[in-house]
Amino acid sequence: MTSNTVSLHINRVEGAADIARGFARMAIDRRGLSRTPGLVFWKLLGTGHGRSFSVRDADPTTWGLFAVWESRQALTDFESSSSYARVWLQLAAEQWRAELLPTRWKGSWSGNHPFGPEDLAGSDRPVDTGGRVAVLTRARVRPTKWRAFAKAVPPVAVAVNETPGLEFSIGIGEAPIGLQATFSLWESTGAMTTFAYRHEAHREVLARTKTEAWYAEELFARFTVVSTTGTMNGRSL
Repeated sequence: MTSNTVSLHINRVEGAADIARGFARMAIDRRGLSRTPGLVFWKLLGTGHGRSFSVRDADPTTWGLFAVWESRQALTDFESSSSYARVWLQLAAEQWRAELLPTRWKGSWSGNHPFGPEDLAGSDRPVDTGGRVAVLTRARVRPTKWRAFAKAVPPVAVAVNETPGLEFSIGIGEAPIGLQATFSLWESTGAMTTFAYRHEAHREVLARTKTEAWYAEELFARFTVVSTTGTMNGRSL
């Protein structure tokens, strides 16, 4: 079964007391999310700047939820009535949320295929509409390959943030080390593919991930952006 509704929720807090509360929510929210109707797959996430992919990157003010839903109505109900939504509305100084439609994907996340089978094709695959797109790349880095990964990736992270057409990029992950992901928002498919396939540093890293077997698990997913609401760092995205 394929799920066509995906959401990313990002919450930013201010002040030492609320930073501590935000950190605590990473444990407290698990119970409620595990019982949420229509929630097919979810991950509570820390965030970072995505420049060095080290503990130094971690941003203790900003926390996220990535979720896959069995229907759009399930997402609507969650946002209107869940304890997660209610608590973070009060706690966060700033919130941003994206509703996404997966159009291409490959790989797994914690052994799951959150968007459906990898071989989904033809008329069953949602269509890329040509508007704004988002990309999620997630990997579990092999401990023996961490040094090579950490050395090679930062130049790519710098380059992507200087690429025309990038609207927003954030490092996300289940842990500061070893479980790494990047979410990026682009004004068009063309802008995204120009970086992905024409930037030399990015092509080199892609090649090395395969030849040197950096990842024990990886996932790539591309999405059409259905809607975005809220702000992040004072910007309306």
